[in-house]
Amino acid sequence: MSARFDLSKDAPKAYQALYNVTNVLGEGSLSKQLKHLIDLRVSQLNGCTYCIDLHTGWARGDGETDERLAAVAGWRQSPLFTPDEKAALAWAEALTERRKDQIDDLHAQLGQHFDRAGIGELTMMVAVVNAWNRAGIAFHRESAQAA
Repeated sequence: MSARFDLSKDAPKAYQALYNVTNVLGEGSLSKQLKHLIDLRVSQLNGCTYCIDLHTGWARGDGETDERLAAVAGWRQSPLFTPDEKAALAWAEALTERRKDQIDDLHAQLGQHFDRAGIGELTMMVAVVNAWNRAGIAFHRESAQAA
C-alpha cells in the first residue's frame, strides 16, 4: 500500500528530532533485547503493522528467538521472560494504554529491577515508540515490506 506522505520529506525537522531521540535511546543502558521487546509490544498494542514487522525483523537480526517474539503478546503467562523484562513490559503497557491507576504500583515494581535512570530511559522509549507508531499509522503503511 502506498504511503499518504513521507514524514522525512514533509516534516524533516520534526522527523529528524524524533529520529535523534531514538538514536540517543539506542545508545542507553538498557539491553537491545529489552528495547526490542518494548518496541514490539507497544507496536502490537497500537496496531501498527508496519512497526510490528519492522521491530520483529530488527529483533531477529539482533539474535532474538522466534519463540520469544511469538510469546510477546502473552508475556504475562510465559516463562520465557525474566522478571525485569516483565516489569518493563507491564510499564510499557500501562503507559501506552493510559492505565493511570496502575502507575504507582508498577513504578514500585520497576524500582526492584531498574535504577532511576533506567526507569527514565524506559519511559522515554515507550513515549518514542508510541510516537513512531502513530506516525506509521498516519502514513498508512501496511508492513515494513511495503516501505
